[in-house]
Amino acid sequence: MAFVGAKRHELDMTRGNIAGNLIRFAFPLLLGNLFQQLYNMVDTWVIGQWGLEAEYSAVGTVGPIINMLIGLFVGLSGGAGVVISTYFGAGNTKKVHDAVHTSIVMTLVLSVLFTVLGIALTPVMLDLMLQSKVENSALLPYATTYLTIYFAGVSGLLVYNMGSGILRAVGDSKRPFYFLVVSAVLNIVLDIVFVVGFRMGVAGVALATVLAQLVSATLTVIVLLRTDSCVKLILKDLRVDFPMLGKIVRIGIPTALQLAITAFSNVFVQSYIGNINPISHQTEHLGAWTTYAKLDQIMFLPPQSLSVAVMTFVGQNLGKGDVARAKKGAGIAYLQSSAITAVIMIPLMVFAPQLSGFFNDSPLVVEYATILLRTLTPFYLICSVNQIFSGALRGAGNTRAPMINMLVAFVLFRQIYLFVMTNYISNDLIPVAMSYPAGWVLCCVLTLISYFFFRFDKSRVMEK
Repeated sequence: MAFVGAKRHELDMTRGNIAGNLIRFAFPLLLGNLFQQLYNMVDTWVIGQWGLEAEYSAVGTVGPIINMLIGLFVGLSGGAGVVISTYFGAGNTKKVHDAVHTSIVMTLVLSVLFTVLGIALTPVMLDLMLQSKVENSALLPYATTYLTIYFAGVSGLLVYNMGSGILRAVGDSKRPFYFLVVSAVLNIVLDIVFVVGFRMGVAGVALATVLAQLVSATLTVIVLLRTDSCVKLILKDLRVDFPMLGKIVRIGIPTALQLAITAFSNVFVQSYIGNINPISHQTEHLGAWTTYAKLDQIMFLPPQSLSVAVMTFVGQNLGKGDVARAKKGAGIAYLQSSAITAVIMIPLMVFAPQLSGFFNDSPLVVEYATILLRTLTPFYLICSVNQIFSGALRGAGNTRAPMINMLVAFVLFRQIYLFVMTNYISNDLIPVAMSYPAGWVLCCVLTLISYFFFRFDKSRVMEK
Protein backbone atom coordinates (compact mmCIF):
# COMPACT_ATOMS: atom_id res chain seq x y z
CA MET A 1 0.00 0.00 0.00
CA ALA A 2 1.42 3.38 -0.98
CA PHE A 3 1.96 5.99 1.69
CA VAL A 4 -1.18 8.04 2.11
CA GLY A 5 -0.61 11.65 1.19
CA ALA A 6 2.71 11.07 -0.54
CA LYS A 7 3.69 14.02 -2.72
CA ARG A 8 5.36 14.25 -6.07
CA HIS A 9 8.78 14.91 -4.55
CA GLU A 10 8.63 11.85 -2.31
CA LEU A 11 9.66 8.36 -3.39
CA ASP A 12 7.91 5.32 -1.97
CA MET A 13 10.58 2.59 -2.12
CA THR A 14 8.31 -0.14 -0.83
CA ARG A 15 7.04 -0.85 -4.33
CA GLY A 16 8.27 -0.76 -7.92
CA ASN A 17 11.57 -1.76 -9.50
CA ILE A 18 14.31 -1.98 -6.87
CA ALA A 19 17.25 -1.03 -9.10
CA GLY A 20 15.28 1.84 -10.58
CA ASN A 21 14.27 3.16 -7.17
CA LEU A 22 17.85 3.07 -5.92
CA ILE A 23 19.18 4.91 -8.98
CA ARG A 24 16.35 7.46 -8.92
CA PHE A 25 17.20 8.23 -5.31
CA ALA A 26 20.99 7.98 -5.49
CA PHE A 27 21.60 9.87 -8.74
CA PRO A 28 20.53 13.33 -7.47
CA LEU A 29 22.36 12.57 -4.25
CA LEU A 30 25.50 11.63 -6.21
CA LEU A 31 25.32 14.82 -8.25
CA GLY A 32 24.65 16.84 -5.11
CA ASN A 33 27.65 15.35 -3.35
CA LEU A 34 29.70 15.99 -6.48
CA PHE A 35 28.77 19.67 -6.41
CA GLN A 36 29.52 19.77 -2.69
CA GLN A 37 32.96 18.35 -3.36
CA LEU A 38 33.29 20.77 -6.26
CA TYR A 39 33.03 23.81 -4.10
CA ASN A 40 35.36 22.26 -1.53
CA MET A 41 37.82 21.63 -4.35
CA VAL A 42 37.48 25.16 -5.65
CA ASP A 43 38.76 26.44 -2.30
CA THR A 44 42.03 24.55 -2.72
CA TRP A 45 42.18 25.12 -6.47
CA VAL A 46 41.96 28.89 -6.20
CA ILE A 47 44.65 28.95 -3.51
CA GLY A 48 46.87 26.54 -5.43
CA GLN A 49 46.60 28.37 -8.74
CA TRP A 50 47.56 31.72 -7.26
CA GLY A 51 50.86 30.36 -5.94
CA LEU A 52 49.95 30.51 -2.26
CA GLU A 53 51.86 27.33 -1.34
CA ALA A 54 51.63 27.55 2.47
CA GLU A 55 47.96 28.53 2.32
CA TYR A 56 47.23 25.62 -0.04
CA SER A 57 48.76 23.14 2.41
CA ALA A 58 46.99 24.83 5.32
CA VAL A 59 43.54 24.44 3.73
CA GLY A 60 44.24 20.76 3.12
CA THR A 61 45.63 20.32 6.62
CA VAL A 62 42.36 21.37 8.29
CA GLY A 63 40.39 18.83 6.24
CA PRO A 64 40.36 16.10 8.92
CA ILE A 65 39.04 18.56 11.52
CA ILE A 66 36.20 19.68 9.25
CA ASN A 67 35.46 16.07 8.28
CA MET A 68 35.29 15.20 11.98
CA LEU A 69 32.61 17.84 12.49
CA ILE A 70 30.72 16.81 9.37
CA GLY A 71 30.91 13.13 10.34
CA LEU A 72 29.55 13.82 13.80
CA PHE A 73 26.51 15.63 12.50
CA VAL A 74 25.95 13.41 9.48
CA GLY A 75 25.66 10.52 11.94
CA LEU A 76 23.02 12.34 13.98
CA SER A 77 21.07 13.41 10.90
CA GLY A 78 21.35 9.82 9.65
CA GLY A 79 19.73 8.63 12.88
CA ALA A 80 16.86 11.04 12.28
CA GLY A 81 16.63 9.83 8.67
CA VAL A 82 16.34 6.17 9.69
CA VAL A 83 13.57 6.95 12.17
CA ILE A 84 11.67 9.14 9.70
CA SER A 85 12.01 6.71 6.78
CA THR A 86 10.79 3.79 8.90
CA TYR A 87 7.68 5.64 10.10
CA PHE A 88 7.15 6.93 6.57
CA GLY A 89 7.20 3.38 5.24
CA ALA A 90 4.73 2.35 7.95
CA GLY A 91 2.43 5.28 7.05
CA ASN A 92 2.60 6.87 10.52
CA THR A 93 2.35 10.62 9.75
CA LYS A 94 2.14 11.64 13.44
CA LYS A 95 5.46 9.99 14.25
CA VAL A 96 7.07 11.50 11.14
CA HIS A 97 5.88 14.94 12.27
CA ASP A 98 7.28 14.46 15.78
CA ALA A 99 10.62 13.20 14.46
CA VAL A 100 11.01 16.16 12.07
CA HIS A 101 10.40 18.82 14.72
CA THR A 102 12.55 17.09 17.32
CA SER A 103 15.39 16.86 14.79
CA ILE A 104 15.22 20.56 13.95
CA VAL A 105 15.30 21.63 17.59
CA MET A 106 18.29 19.35 18.19
CA THR A 107 20.04 20.93 15.20
CA LEU A 108 19.52 24.48 16.44
CA VAL A 109 20.94 23.63 19.86
CA LEU A 110 23.95 21.85 18.35
CA SER A 111 24.60 24.77 15.98
CA VAL A 112 25.26 27.05 18.95
CA LEU A 113 27.30 24.39 20.75
CA PHE A 114 29.50 23.53 17.75
CA THR A 115 30.15 27.20 16.99
CA VAL A 116 31.37 27.97 20.50
CA LEU A 117 33.38 24.77 20.98
CA GLY A 118 34.83 24.86 17.46
CA ILE A 119 36.25 28.36 17.80
CA ALA A 120 37.49 27.69 21.34
CA LEU A 121 39.20 24.40 20.48
CA THR A 122 40.76 25.39 17.14
CA PRO A 123 44.21 26.15 18.67
CA VAL A 124 44.19 22.84 20.54
CA MET A 125 43.23 20.80 17.46
CA LEU A 126 45.83 22.48 15.26
CA ASP A 127 48.53 22.04 17.86
CA LEU A 128 47.69 18.33 18.00
CA MET A 129 47.87 18.03 14.21
CA LEU A 130 50.88 20.14 13.42
CA GLN A 131 52.88 19.83 16.65
CA SER A 132 56.31 21.45 16.13
CA LYS A 133 57.30 20.32 12.66
CA VAL A 134 59.63 22.19 10.35
CA GLU A 135 57.30 24.53 8.47
CA ASN A 136 54.36 24.78 10.85
CA SER A 137 55.13 28.43 11.58
CA ALA A 138 54.04 29.13 8.00
CA LEU A 139 50.93 26.92 8.04
CA LEU A 140 49.51 27.65 11.50
CA PRO A 141 48.21 31.22 10.99
CA TYR A 142 46.39 30.30 7.77
CA ALA A 143 44.88 27.12 9.24
CA THR A 144 43.72 29.07 12.30
CA THR A 145 42.07 31.75 10.17
CA TYR A 146 40.28 29.20 8.00
CA LEU A 147 38.91 27.18 10.92
CA THR A 148 37.83 30.21 12.94
CA ILE A 149 35.74 31.56 10.07
CA TYR A 150 34.41 28.09 9.23
CA PHE A 151 33.20 27.40 12.78
CA ALA A 152 31.70 30.88 13.05
CA GLY A 153 29.34 29.98 10.19
CA VAL A 154 28.93 26.27 10.89
CA SER A 155 25.17 26.56 11.51
CA GLY A 156 24.58 26.63 7.75
CA LEU A 157 26.27 23.26 7.33
CA LEU A 158 24.31 21.69 10.18
CA VAL A 159 20.90 23.03 9.19
CA TYR A 160 21.37 22.02 5.56
CA ASN A 161 22.49 18.49 6.46
CA MET A 162 19.56 17.88 8.80
CA GLY A 163 17.02 19.47 6.47
CA SER A 164 18.24 17.51 3.47
CA GLY A 165 18.36 14.35 5.60
CA ILE A 166 14.67 14.83 6.45
CA LEU A 167 13.75 15.27 2.80
CA ARG A 168 15.79 12.24 1.73
CA ALA A 169 14.16 10.08 4.41
CA VAL A 170 10.87 10.37 2.49
CA GLY A 171 12.58 9.78 -0.86
CA ASP A 172 13.16 13.40 -1.92
CA SER A 173 16.79 13.58 -3.02
CA LYS A 174 16.20 16.04 -5.87
CA ARG A 175 15.63 19.29 -4.03
CA PRO A 176 18.69 18.88 -1.75
CA PHE A 177 20.65 18.43 -4.99
CA TYR A 178 19.24 21.63 -6.50
CA PHE A 179 20.24 23.58 -3.40
CA LEU A 180 23.78 22.21 -3.54
CA VAL A 181 24.08 23.31 -7.16
CA VAL A 182 23.11 26.84 -6.18
CA SER A 183 25.52 26.71 -3.25
CA ALA A 184 28.39 25.37 -5.39
CA VAL A 185 28.00 28.03 -8.07
CA LEU A 186 27.82 30.75 -5.44
CA ASN A 187 30.92 29.40 -3.71
CA ILE A 188 32.90 29.44 -6.95
CA VAL A 189 31.91 33.02 -7.69
CA LEU A 190 32.69 34.17 -4.15
CA ASP A 191 36.05 32.35 -4.15
CA ILE A 192 37.14 34.27 -7.21
CA VAL A 193 35.79 37.57 -5.89
CA PHE A 194 37.37 37.25 -2.44
CA VAL A 195 40.71 35.68 -3.42
CA VAL A 196 41.40 37.14 -6.85
CA GLY A 197 39.51 40.40 -6.50
CA PHE A 198 39.95 41.31 -2.83
CA ARG A 199 43.20 39.38 -2.22
CA MET A 200 41.79 37.85 0.97
CA GLY A 201 43.65 34.55 0.60
CA VAL A 202 42.61 31.74 2.92
CA ALA A 203 40.11 34.00 4.73
CA GLY A 204 38.37 34.53 1.40
CA VAL A 205 37.88 30.84 0.63
CA ALA A 206 36.62 30.19 4.18
CA LEU A 207 34.14 33.06 3.97
CA ALA A 208 32.94 31.91 0.54
CA THR A 209 32.28 28.41 1.87
CA VAL A 210 30.37 29.67 4.91
CA LEU A 211 28.16 32.00 2.88
CA ALA A 212 27.41 29.27 0.32
CA GLN A 213 26.42 26.85 3.07
CA LEU A 214 24.12 29.42 4.66
CA VAL A 215 22.31 29.85 1.34
CA SER A 216 21.74 26.09 0.92
CA ALA A 217 20.50 25.91 4.54
CA THR A 218 18.06 28.77 3.94
CA LEU A 219 16.64 27.14 0.82
CA THR A 220 16.17 23.84 2.64
CA VAL A 221 14.31 25.49 5.52
CA ILE A 222 12.05 27.37 3.09
CA VAL A 223 11.06 24.07 1.43
CA LEU A 224 10.31 22.44 4.79
CA LEU A 225 8.17 25.44 5.80
CA ARG A 226 6.21 25.55 2.54
CA THR A 227 5.77 21.86 1.71
CA ASP A 228 2.34 20.27 2.17
CA SER A 229 3.80 16.81 2.82
CA CYS A 230 4.22 14.93 6.10
CA VAL A 231 7.61 16.54 6.74
CA LYS A 232 6.21 20.08 6.79
CA LEU A 233 7.96 22.25 9.38
CA ILE A 234 5.49 24.15 11.58
CA LEU A 235 7.21 26.71 13.79
CA LYS A 236 4.66 26.58 16.60
CA ASP A 237 5.20 22.81 16.82
CA LEU A 238 8.95 23.13 17.39
CA ARG A 239 9.53 21.16 20.56
CA VAL A 240 11.41 18.09 21.68
CA ASP A 241 9.56 14.78 21.87
CA PHE A 242 11.95 13.09 24.30
CA PRO A 243 11.04 9.45 23.45
CA MET A 244 11.58 10.36 19.77
CA LEU A 245 14.85 12.11 20.62
CA GLY A 246 15.91 8.94 22.38
CA LYS A 247 15.28 6.91 19.21
CA ILE A 248 17.19 9.38 17.06
CA VAL A 249 20.13 9.51 19.46
CA ARG A 250 20.18 5.75 19.99
CA ILE A 251 20.48 5.18 16.24
CA GLY A 252 22.48 8.29 15.35
CA ILE A 253 25.12 8.48 18.08
CA PRO A 254 27.01 5.27 17.14
CA THR A 255 27.29 6.46 13.53
CA ALA A 256 28.17 9.99 14.66
CA LEU A 257 30.93 8.74 16.94
CA GLN A 258 32.23 6.35 14.31
CA LEU A 259 32.45 9.03 11.61
CA ALA A 260 33.84 11.67 13.95
CA ILE A 261 36.46 9.44 15.56
CA THR A 262 37.49 8.02 12.20
CA ALA A 263 37.94 11.55 10.87
CA PHE A 264 39.82 12.48 14.04
CA SER A 265 42.15 9.53 13.52
CA ASN A 266 43.02 11.08 10.17
CA VAL A 267 44.48 13.97 12.14
CA PHE A 268 47.14 11.51 13.29
CA VAL A 269 47.56 10.15 9.76
CA GLN A 270 48.14 13.75 8.65
CA SER A 271 50.92 14.10 11.21
CA TYR A 272 52.59 10.93 9.86
CA ILE A 273 52.34 12.27 6.29
CA GLY A 274 53.96 15.52 7.39
CA ASN A 275 56.85 13.62 8.95
CA ILE A 276 57.81 11.08 6.25
CA ASN A 277 61.12 11.00 4.41
CA PRO A 278 62.52 13.36 3.31
CA ILE A 279 61.36 15.74 6.05
CA SER A 280 62.59 18.72 3.99
CA HIS A 281 59.65 18.09 1.62
CA GLN A 282 56.99 18.43 4.32
CA THR A 283 55.01 21.13 2.49
CA GLU A 284 55.07 19.09 -0.75
CA HIS A 285 53.99 15.91 1.07
CA LEU A 286 51.08 17.72 2.72
CA GLY A 287 50.21 19.38 -0.58
CA ALA A 288 50.20 16.01 -2.36
CA TRP A 289 48.05 14.50 0.39
CA THR A 290 45.65 17.45 0.06
CA THR A 291 45.39 16.81 -3.69
CA TYR A 292 44.95 13.07 -3.22
CA ALA A 293 42.29 13.65 -0.55
CA LYS A 294 40.21 15.79 -2.91
CA LEU A 295 40.26 13.16 -5.65
CA ASP A 296 39.75 10.43 -3.06
CA GLN A 297 36.44 12.09 -2.15
CA ILE A 298 35.32 11.81 -5.79
CA MET A 299 36.00 8.07 -5.74
CA PHE A 300 33.91 7.68 -2.61
CA LEU A 301 30.85 9.44 -4.05
CA PRO A 302 29.14 6.43 -5.73
CA PRO A 303 29.34 4.09 -2.71
CA GLN A 304 28.48 6.90 -0.29
CA SER A 305 25.45 7.99 -2.33
CA LEU A 306 24.17 4.45 -2.75
CA SER A 307 24.82 3.83 0.95
CA VAL A 308 22.36 6.62 1.82
CA ALA A 309 19.95 5.28 -0.79
CA VAL A 310 20.07 1.75 0.62
CA MET A 311 19.71 3.08 4.18
CA THR A 312 16.47 4.83 3.19
CA PHE A 313 15.37 1.83 1.12
CA VAL A 314 15.89 -0.62 3.98
CA GLY A 315 14.22 1.73 6.47
CA GLN A 316 11.09 2.16 4.36
CA ASN A 317 10.77 -1.53 3.50
CA LEU A 318 11.31 -2.69 7.07
CA GLY A 319 8.69 -0.16 8.14
CA LYS A 320 6.33 -2.05 5.86
CA GLY A 321 7.63 -5.39 7.15
CA ASP A 322 9.19 -6.56 3.86
CA VAL A 323 12.53 -8.01 4.99
CA ALA A 324 13.21 -9.91 1.76
CA ARG A 325 12.87 -6.78 -0.37
CA ALA A 326 15.09 -4.82 2.03
CA LYS A 327 17.90 -7.39 1.72
CA LYS A 328 17.51 -7.69 -2.03
CA GLY A 329 17.89 -3.94 -2.34
CA ALA A 330 21.19 -4.07 -0.44
CA GLY A 331 22.56 -6.68 -2.85
CA ILE A 332 21.53 -4.71 -5.92
CA ALA A 333 23.00 -1.50 -4.49
CA TYR A 334 26.33 -3.28 -3.95
CA LEU A 335 26.47 -4.39 -7.60
CA GLN A 336 25.59 -0.88 -8.78
CA SER A 337 28.24 0.70 -6.55
CA SER A 338 30.97 -1.69 -7.66
CA ALA A 339 30.22 -1.18 -11.34
CA ILE A 340 30.25 2.63 -11.11
CA THR A 341 33.45 2.63 -9.03
CA ALA A 342 35.21 0.39 -11.56
CA VAL A 343 34.30 2.77 -14.39
CA ILE A 344 35.62 5.83 -12.52
CA MET A 345 38.88 4.16 -11.48
CA ILE A 346 40.39 3.89 -14.95
CA PRO A 347 40.46 7.57 -16.02
CA LEU A 348 41.53 8.58 -12.49
CA MET A 349 44.63 6.40 -12.75
CA VAL A 350 45.41 7.23 -16.38
CA PHE A 351 45.09 11.00 -15.96
CA ALA A 352 46.47 11.19 -12.41
CA PRO A 353 49.25 13.72 -13.30
CA GLN A 354 46.86 16.03 -15.14
CA LEU A 355 44.25 15.86 -12.38
CA SER A 356 46.88 16.49 -9.71
CA GLY A 357 48.29 19.42 -11.65
CA PHE A 358 44.83 20.96 -11.85
CA PHE A 359 44.96 21.64 -8.11
CA ASN A 360 48.63 22.46 -7.70
CA ASP A 361 51.22 22.52 -10.47
CA SER A 362 54.23 22.22 -8.18
CA PRO A 363 56.29 19.39 -9.76
CA LEU A 364 56.91 17.56 -6.49
CA VAL A 365 53.28 17.87 -5.39
CA VAL A 366 52.14 16.43 -8.74
CA GLU A 367 54.72 13.63 -8.55
CA TYR A 368 53.76 12.55 -5.03
CA ALA A 369 50.01 12.89 -5.65
CA THR A 370 50.26 10.79 -8.84
CA ILE A 371 52.06 8.02 -6.95
CA LEU A 372 49.35 8.05 -4.27
CA LEU A 373 46.50 7.92 -6.77
CA ARG A 374 47.91 5.13 -8.92
CA THR A 375 48.83 3.01 -5.92
CA LEU A 376 45.66 3.35 -3.82
CA THR A 377 42.89 3.67 -6.43
CA PRO A 378 42.50 -0.08 -7.25
CA PHE A 379 41.56 -0.72 -3.61
CA TYR A 380 38.43 1.42 -3.83
CA LEU A 381 36.37 -1.55 -5.00
CA ILE A 382 36.60 -2.85 -1.44
CA CYS A 383 34.91 0.30 -0.17
CA SER A 384 31.64 -0.62 -1.87
CA VAL A 385 31.30 -3.55 0.55
CA ASN A 386 31.90 -1.33 3.57
CA GLN A 387 29.61 1.49 2.49
CA ILE A 388 26.64 -0.44 1.11
CA PHE A 389 26.26 -3.14 3.73
CA SER A 390 26.97 -0.70 6.56
CA GLY A 391 24.22 1.50 5.11
CA ALA A 392 21.85 -1.48 5.07
CA LEU A 393 22.63 -2.22 8.72
CA ARG A 394 22.01 1.41 9.68
CA GLY A 395 18.72 1.44 7.79
CA ALA A 396 17.68 -1.56 9.87
CA GLY A 397 18.50 0.31 13.06
CA ASN A 398 21.82 -1.43 13.75
CA THR A 399 24.31 1.42 13.89
CA ARG A 400 26.44 -0.24 16.55
CA ALA A 401 28.00 -2.91 14.33
CA PRO A 402 29.19 -0.47 11.61
CA MET A 403 30.54 1.79 14.35
CA ILE A 404 32.56 -0.99 15.98
CA ASN A 405 33.78 -2.36 12.65
CA MET A 406 35.01 0.98 11.36
CA LEU A 407 36.55 2.09 14.65
CA VAL A 408 38.49 -1.16 14.87
CA ALA A 409 39.62 -1.02 11.22
CA PHE A 410 40.05 2.72 10.63
CA VAL A 411 41.21 3.88 14.05
CA LEU A 412 42.73 1.13 16.18
CA PHE A 413 44.23 -1.02 13.42
CA ARG A 414 45.32 1.95 11.30
CA GLN A 415 47.15 3.61 14.20
CA ILE A 416 48.90 0.38 15.12
CA TYR A 417 49.87 -0.11 11.47
CA LEU A 418 51.29 3.42 11.21
CA PHE A 419 53.25 3.17 14.44
CA VAL A 420 54.82 -0.16 13.52
CA MET A 421 55.42 0.81 9.88
CA THR A 422 57.08 4.17 10.53
CA ASN A 423 59.15 3.06 13.51
CA TYR A 424 60.28 -0.41 12.47
CA ILE A 425 59.77 -0.94 8.72
CA SER A 426 59.62 2.13 6.47
CA ASN A 427 58.84 5.82 6.88
CA ASP A 428 58.35 6.46 3.16
CA LEU A 429 55.26 7.76 1.36
CA ILE A 430 53.64 4.58 0.00
CA PRO A 431 54.13 2.33 3.06
CA VAL A 432 52.50 5.05 5.20
CA ALA A 433 49.69 5.64 2.70
CA MET A 434 48.92 1.90 2.54
CA SER A 435 47.41 2.25 6.01
CA TYR A 436 44.22 3.26 4.19
CA PRO A 437 43.63 0.15 2.01
CA ALA A 438 44.84 -2.12 4.82
CA GLY A 439 42.06 -0.71 7.00
CA TRP A 440 39.52 -1.06 4.17
CA VAL A 441 40.29 -4.76 3.79
CA LEU A 442 39.83 -5.45 7.50
CA CYS A 443 36.62 -3.44 7.60
CA CYS A 444 35.27 -5.37 4.59
CA VAL A 445 35.67 -8.67 6.43
CA LEU A 446 34.08 -7.36 9.63
CA THR A 447 31.17 -5.73 7.76
CA LEU A 448 30.26 -8.88 5.85
CA ILE A 449 30.29 -10.93 9.07
CA SER A 450 28.02 -8.36 10.76
CA TYR A 451 25.61 -8.18 7.84
CA PHE A 452 25.08 -11.90 7.36
CA PHE A 453 24.61 -12.59 11.07
CA PHE A 454 22.22 -9.68 11.75
CA ARG A 455 18.46 -10.24 12.09
CA PHE A 456 16.53 -7.59 10.16
CA ASP A 457 13.42 -6.46 12.08
CA LYS A 458 11.52 -3.15 12.02
CA SER A 459 10.94 -3.29 15.78
CA ARG A 460 14.56 -2.26 16.29
CA VAL A 461 13.63 1.23 15.08
CA MET A 462 9.92 1.50 15.97
CA GLU A 463 10.02 -0.07 19.40
CA LYS A 464 8.76 2.14 22.20
